[in-house]
Amino acid sequence: MPGADAAAIEHTYRESSGIAVATLIRVFGDIDLAEDAVQEAFTVAAERWPAAGIPANPGGWIVTTARNKALDRVRRESSRYSRETQAALLAVPDEPPEVGSVSDDQLRLIFTCCHPALSAEAQLLIAGLQTPEIARAFLVPEATIAQRLVRAKRKIRAAGIPYRVPRDAELPSRLPFVLAVIYLVFNEGYAASAGDSLIRSELCAEAIRLARLLAALMPDEPEVLGLLALLLLTEARLPARTGRDGELILLADQDRGRWDRALIAEGQQLVRACLRRNQPGPYQIQAAIAAVHSDAATAAGTDWGQILALYDQLATVAPTPVVALNRCVAVAEVHGPARALDLADQLGLDGYYLYHATRADLLRRLGRQAEAVAAYDAAIARTGNDAERRFLRQRRDAADTAGHPQT
Repeated sequence: MPGADAAAIEHTYRESSGIAVATLIRVFGDIDLAEDAVQEAFTVAAERWPAAGIPANPGGWIVTTARNKALDRVRRESSRYSRETQAALLAVPDEPPEVGSVSDDQLRLIFTCCHPALSAEAQLLIAGLQTPEIARAFLVPEATIAQRLVRAKRKIRAAGIPYRVPRDAELPSRLPFVLAVIYLVFNEGYAASAGDSLIRSELCAEAIRLARLLAALMPDEPEVLGLLALLLLTEARLPARTGRDGELILLADQDRGRWDRALIAEGQQLVRACLRRNQPGPYQIQAAIAAVHSDAATAAGTDWGQILALYDQLATVAPTPVVALNRCVAVAEVHGPARALDLADQLGLDGYYLYHATRADLLRRLGRQAEAVAAYDAAIARTGNDAERRFLRQRRDAADTAGHPQT
């Protein structure tokens, strides 16, 4: 097997490190120990893999190596761990037996991590996302998330919060947290927070797999079906979301003939099932919005009036700044960019690159090219993804040229 270069090891880190940390947290109940052990395992990988090549199961190799590193530390730090604790940890098998109704290992892990006493940031960390990805999800700086996670770790340690699979009766109370984790994992795959590629398809696929398992486990929960429908309808657009060279293609410019019609049919069927239940929730409403987009054969044929009505409903049940920003896009199509810009300017999402990108597009449409250029610059400075940055630069340059026509 050929040796692994730095890019291949980096890919393995992005794909496996979060899950490895989460797995070790489940086994050892100690976030710091798990994080340190996984870092040590990747240090070993960086030393060995260039010569020996990447193992057949790199994620499993990392977990096994990190587990051994953690056990070595447990043995050394006798003052921190009692003999009884050490003996219990050493007796833990590599693969725990299935417990309760949640038979899938990763879904069990997410339910275990989504303890109601933990902050949302801590749940996402333990469930496998990295600090930059969590920061993007919550629209706050990485330093802020890092501070919150430090506080969360102290709380976990002080309160002795157990890492165990919840009983069947506890599953509904944890469901909102589990849905949020799966949704944010998908979002990180659909629009990666960093790196060269816009899409991390492995995260999208894993989120859909987990959503399907969750729907089979809890088929009477409308929001579970709503989330699955939303992910399927969004995934259906992925083949048209990027061009031949990986460049970003906006929804309005996509070749809809490349959309996955089977996924759209499945997603729309789930949306109809949700409508019959008449228990609307945020994921179901977002799925309905995606279904309206999927109904349109062309961008011009989109029923923006219906989409705006759905965003009005979504803003009532989930009044978040991001929902308000997305609603501005629909307002622009129904009532014009000037009204949408007035609404956007009230949101104050200065740290969010899509806020500035949305403002830039609205300003461009209003002919305010110099202001659009400044807004594009602000968006470029706030995204860590190279594909998004290239797209925004192209839009910025076009606005700049329009603002300075040749004579």
